[in-house]
Amino acid sequence: MELKLEVVVIPVGDVDRAKVFYEQLGFRLDADFATPRGLRVVQLTPPGSEASIIFGDGLTDAAPGSLQGLHLVTDDIAAARDDLARRGVDVSELWHDADGVFHWAGTANRVPGPHPGSDSYGTFCSFADPDGNGWIVQQVVTRAPGR
Repeated sequence: MELKLEVVVIPVGDVDRAKVFYEQLGFRLDADFATPRGLRVVQLTPPGSEASIIFGDGLTDAAPGSLQGLHLVTDDIAAARDDLARRGVDVSELWHDADGVFHWAGTANRVPGPHPGSDSYGTFCSFADPDGNGWIVQQVVTRAPGR
């Protein structure tokens, strides 16, 4: 059986502000509709991704900004970081984890600069949407076997 992750629900406080932000990032607007009873669904897809995000009114009880650790993957993190900054995003500088494995929650164990020994899986930058939902951008040039 094949199961694919298609949609991640993002808790936001202001749907229109979030829509503008994610479109500013270059996410493709796939849908924006409302039902007569007040359900509103906005769906956007990051460039090159098969999975989308959705947010709106009546979709989740999670507190706006409570989603942390969402990952976007790129093969050129310096270019991706520069693109985000040009789009007006408050994006961190490049960093890697001191342990060199993955990364801790929040900003614990971060070391400035790219991972010195690997071009894949070890270098990150990060940003948050207007509600504080936290995103990580990770560089992967060469995928590990089986991925």
